[in-house]
Amino acid sequence: MKNIFLVLLLMSFIATSLSGCVPLVVGSAVGAVGGYAASKDTIEGDTDKLYDNIWNSAKEVARIRGTIKQENYAHGTLHLVASDSTLVWIRLVRLTRATTRVRVSCRRFHLPNLELAQELYTKIIEEAK
Repeated sequence: MKNIFLVLLLMSFIATSLSGCVPLVVGSAVGAVGGYAASKDTIEGDTDKLYDNIWNSAKEVARIRGTIKQENYAHGTLHLVASDSTLVWIRLVRLTRATTRVRVSCRRFHLPNLELAQELYTKIIEEAK
């Protein structure tokens, strides 16, 4: 009886762990910082670069790629429309004094654009000093 319960518990654990997002590395230029697809349209990763450097880098990349519609330094959000009518949301979260989480989401005509999200994420991390 104990064995059946243990097997069922183990199978349910395996099933839930396999249903998560698949990890991926966000380019070799990023260095040791890894990322993962948080959803169909979002790339997210943690970096050890300073928040101010990441913020300035994100603003510069956003200006180059499109028109910034909203920005909020305190909340770490940038909303922009890229040149090909893609809506982009960049979110920065201070995890610790030395660690910042970067999340980039892109949608074009309500469809996910993971390639653009990955490209912008990589450029933001590379640009930050």
